[in-house]
Amino acid sequence: MSDFDLSVLFFLQLAVILGTCRLVGRIARHFGQPQVVAEMIAGVLLGPSLFGWVAPQWQQALFPPQSMTILYAVSQVGLALYMFVVGMELRSELLRNRVRQAVSISLAGMLVPFVLGGALALWLVADTGRFFAAKTTPAEAAVFLGAALCITAFPMLARIIHERGLAGTSLGTLALTAGATDDAAAWALLALVLSSFSGDWSTAAMAIGGGIAYALVMLTAGAALLRGFAAYAARDGVVSSSVLAAVLGLVMLGAWFTDRIGIYAVFGAFLAGTAVPRGVFAEQLRERIEPLVVTLLLPLFFTYSGLRTRLDLVDTPALWAVAVVVLVAAVIGKGGACWAAARLHGEDRPTALAIGTLMNARGLMELIIVNIGLSRGIITPQLFSILVLMAIVTTLMASPLFERVYGRHARAGRIAAAGS
Repeated sequence: MSDFDLSVLFFLQLAVILGTCRLVGRIARHFGQPQVVAEMIAGVLLGPSLFGWVAPQWQQALFPPQSMTILYAVSQVGLALYMFVVGMELRSELLRNRVRQAVSISLAGMLVPFVLGGALALWLVADTGRFFAAKTTPAEAAVFLGAALCITAFPMLARIIHERGLAGTSLGTLALTAGATDDAAAWALLALVLSSFSGDWSTAAMAIGGGIAYALVMLTAGAALLRGFAAYAARDGVVSSSVLAAVLGLVMLGAWFTDRIGIYAVFGAFLAGTAVPRGVFAEQLRERIEPLVVTLLLPLFFTYSGLRTRLDLVDTPALWAVAVVVLVAAVIGKGGACWAAARLHGEDRPTALAIGTLMNARGLMELIIVNIGLSRGIITPQLFSILVLMAIVTTLMASPLFERVYGRHARAGRIAAAGS
């Protein structure tokens, strides 16, 4: 298939994806699921697990392997822009008042699941070649599975917070900061595994050192540059096309750099968003960027990974037993640890449960990390499928549980505030 044919096909793919996402979204809302979960499910439905099983020739014609490169590239643009918007909504003044809580929740959300994941890996690696590749050492297996259980569905967490109107609130800021920190640490751990696996430790040094350097530069020089853009826009009274182009160029540069050093593009875009001066400038940027990104581009990110997911590989009682053990360890290690840390720092019961619920969701960040593990030959298709199932279940749990443990509490607070 020629490049021209692929570009023409992309428009049909986009129409099918958007239509399927909205249709599934209507159904998902009846079950308390947000649009982001509907987009993840839509990708699975359009992939080999359902569409490819019911009509394999049609599925291959609509989504040939050659077209995945285009879908991936466009989805990354949408994700980067969305995380930039999320970063602009992070309120540092709220975080400064709760640094101890954020650090504690983040550490608990990393250490406990990492230890549980490492213990599980040492159990699974004994079955040589079934869950981990034969050349994967026990130490590499332990660090990889520990990192996989540490991961949080950062983009999904951000979107749930946004859809629930919690962006800029104390809870939203706390959860976003802890989630971002956990995911950055998990990607650094993955870099260590990949370095060990390839025998090239420069991968880990570049990811960790480059990530720290990028954060320092973006939050100092980058912030100063963005303040200059804001001052220029204030003189005109509006964010001009030139200013918007310059800001978007900076976001793309940051996304490219963090992806290039191995800690994924979302963190570069997110940190660029946190560096934007708050006020009219940030609000005008959000109004210009957000509608098209959320409606058109972001669904491609969630659908892309779903298109590559297969759910038919866990096909024996023994594999299902392992899947249950992994799921329980993931929920207790992440959700339970973050809940306990929040309670220890004085958060009330609904808020602590809400934080644990949000942090427990793995989503497509998990799918990304396990896809890397599979493509690099660290894990087998069996463990890949088990981890995908864990990601889907913990993701599906997030929104209904959040609404149950925090939704009524938040509504009661708003009613009380209105009455006073």
